[in-house]
Amino acid sequence: MKHLWLFGSILLVLVLAACGGSSESSGDGNGEGDGEWTPEKNVEIVAPAGAGGGWDTTARSVGKILEEEEIMEQSVGVVNKEGGGGAVGWSYINSTNNPHNIFVSSPPLIFVPLNGQSDLSHDDFTPLANMIADYGAFAVAEDAKWENLNELFEDMKKDPSSVTVVGTSSPGSMDHMQFVAIAKEAGVDIQKIKYVSAQDGGGMTQILNGSADVYSTGIAETVEQVKADKVRVLGITAEERLEGEVLSEFPTAKEQGIDATFVNWRGFFGPGDMTEGQVKYYEEKLKEVSDSEAFADIRKNYGWNEMYMDSEEYGKFLDEQKEELGTLMEELGLNQ
Repeated sequence: MKHLWLFGSILLVLVLAACGGSSESSGDGNGEGDGEWTPEKNVEIVAPAGAGGGWDTTARSVGKILEEEEIMEQSVGVVNKEGGGGAVGWSYINSTNNPHNIFVSSPPLIFVPLNGQSDLSHDDFTPLANMIADYGAFAVAEDAKWENLNELFEDMKKDPSSVTVVGTSSPGSMDHMQFVAIAKEAGVDIQKIKYVSAQDGGGMTQILNGSADVYSTGIAETVEQVKADKVRVLGITAEERLEGEVLSEFPTAKEQGIDATFVNWRGFFGPGDMTEGQVKYYEEKLKEVSDSEAFADIRKNYGWNEMYMDSEEYGKFLDEQKEELGTLMEELGLNQ
């Protein structure tokens, strides 16, 4: 009997140890449980585009604060995975499926799948937190005949194709759709808008050399040329004017009687099967970044507004965005 009792005790210990181990993280840190989680190695932030754009700037700004403010104990690196309007970076995250790898994204994560350019969408990833609201700007050469958006749209209502709009994103993505959203509210036939894509980053050059008429871009991309008196901004897509030496000069579409806005939200995502503990970890760290004075200075410098959303709120927002933007793209015949 004594031997049977001893055998049973050992067996019980082994079973309990096995059960306890099932909630621990695996060797690569992908853990199966929903308890507390911390990274076991360095964290990698993926910017799904080349250097210098909004995704890259946001990734590097957040990564820098995470390290310098000692919000995250592990080192944080930023890598660029350029191509496919973001799809190359998304595929990388999806294939590695590692909670140490997260990425920054914005409306193209909605647009690109809807127009059939990627099989991956926001539904395939875990929203961690949204960080900022950026806005679009519509710029023309300093010697252009239009002084405001109403003058531009009056010409476009007569003949939409008489005006060439250039952006750096592909048709059916960011720069195209933000212009379409405002033009539609102004009464322009959006199906006849002539949009050209300068994915080599030459949009501003086309405005300056006269090969295009209007540059649809992010606000930050216009500031230096406005300072140099080479271009002027006819309008921006924000709810109200922004603060800043140059930014405060940019009129909104709304103040010109066009009741439409367009927000370029920008936030972070992880692989699709993250645990509650992993999501909570990144939520808390990104909230610290959002609340920091250092990030407030960065927002002010780039003309970004604070727009923090936690994972749950962000997920609901993204579903709403998919429905709203999908309707607009369907009107253009771009929704696949």
